[in-house]
Amino acid sequence: MAGVRILVVDDEPSISEVVKLYLEREGFHATVVGDGQSALDLLEVDPPDLLILDVMLPGADGYEITRKVRATSSIPIIFLTARKDEIDRVLGLELGADDYVVKTFSSTRELVSRVKAVLRRTQQAPAPPGGDNPITSGHIHIDPRTRQATVDGNEIPLTVKEFDLLWMFISNPNQVFNRDQLLDQVWGVSEFIDASTVTVHVRRLREKIEQDPSSPQHIITVWGVGYRFEPGE
Repeated sequence: MAGVRILVVDDEPSISEVVKLYLEREGFHATVVGDGQSALDLLEVDPPDLLILDVMLPGADGYEITRKVRATSSIPIIFLTARKDEIDRVLGLELGADDYVVKTFSSTRELVSRVKAVLRRTQQAPAPPGGDNPITSGHIHIDPRTRQATVDGNEIPLTVKEFDLLWMFISNPNQVFNRDQLLDQVWGVSEFIDASTVTVHVRRLREKIEQDPSSPQHIITVWGVGYRFEPGE
């Protein structure tokens, strides 16, 4: 992962410089900016491989930046936030963030671990027992080697976790997964993440692959247990 370029957007120098130091110790190239508009300007001319984004920023907040990035790009986004309310985490995930880390005195090492986990999943798709060959299920086609997914022949933009979640489902048709299993298999760090993360990502995935997300035909809720994927014809 040496040479991977990471943009850190945080208006607290005491935090951003420590994050930059830890990332560079691991061989990453880290750039720091302190406001939302500077981040947007840099993203437009020189997009990084991964974005670490504070929620509360001058100029444009983290939510606005995420909306604009997700309109054109699927680069991984990790939210770095001082807020602990679940609604803030859920909103970030709904907008397309791949992960989040709550700011604490010990969070920098955790953040670096999350960065590595997200990049591993970006660079190498999960390999379930069926191998890593492309799969077509009804109107959905997914290729883990190129990390591309199409619906009715049209490519759909998926975040890192959305892609991994769809691959997990489609390569294990009719198998029921509970939320803890999905956290372990897709996120890999379930001790830091609550089950609402899975719920949000499933909802976003349905909006992208289902003809009617309110009445899904593929990602089916198994009440009291979790979810299963029903293959298309």
